[in-house]
Amino acid sequence: MNIPQHVAIILDGNGRWAKSKGMPRNYGHVRGAKNLEKICRDAYDIGIKYLTVYLFSTENWKRSKEEVDGLMKLFRSYTKTCIKTARDNNMKVRVLGDPTALDNDLQESLKKLVDSSKDNTGLNFNLAINYGSRDEIVRAIRQLSQDCVDGAVKPEDITEDLFSAYLDTREIPDPDLLIRTSGELRLSNYLLWQLAYSEFYFTEVPWPAFNKEELLKAIEKYNGRERRYGGVKGE
Repeated sequence: MNIPQHVAIILDGNGRWAKSKGMPRNYGHVRGAKNLEKICRDAYDIGIKYLTVYLFSTENWKRSKEEVDGLMKLFRSYTKTCIKTARDNNMKVRVLGDPTALDNDLQESLKKLVDSSKDNTGLNFNLAINYGSRDEIVRAIRQLSQDCVDGAVKPEDITEDLFSAYLDTREIPDPDLLIRTSGELRLSNYLLWQLAYSEFYFTEVPWPAFNKEELLKAIEKYNGRERRYGGVKGE
């Protein structure tokens, strides 16, 4: 098969999966985090070079305090575990989003995770946390505007490539394939600029139940698509 270089995933359905089993929503998030570790290994074994996952959006703060607190506790634990996982599996980890809304200790843990893995050469693993694509674009525009004011950039020199260099995903190729689990059919403010020409795959399978076989199904569907980037086949 033609393996996509970069796969982005919206990890959806943790809470609903847990409720279907008579368990609290945060139990689903815990199981979802464990599943993420397995999918990272599977993705690398398959030949995927970049994996970007949507952990927590700028809109997720609207959820109940109990659920948000549980997620933050999980992120603290997961970040510490991921430092060892990245070391053992040669993963390079990047963080997308605005970390300033997170507690200081979590910001420090994320920074340690990124710094400790920056020289690794295996899977490029990107965590979108407190991430929203509109927020990302606004932050990029602010910085680009300031550089124009300071004389570092001329407005007439602004190109798509230049603008992309101000996004959280700079130095990361755009996703070839987006996967969303649990049956939802929307982007939810995820990588709006970067997904312009990506192929989309939606599955009813909730994230905690998503496995290597389901990942291969998505890649098989991807192989049946024609990526013409606005052109016409054969031209």
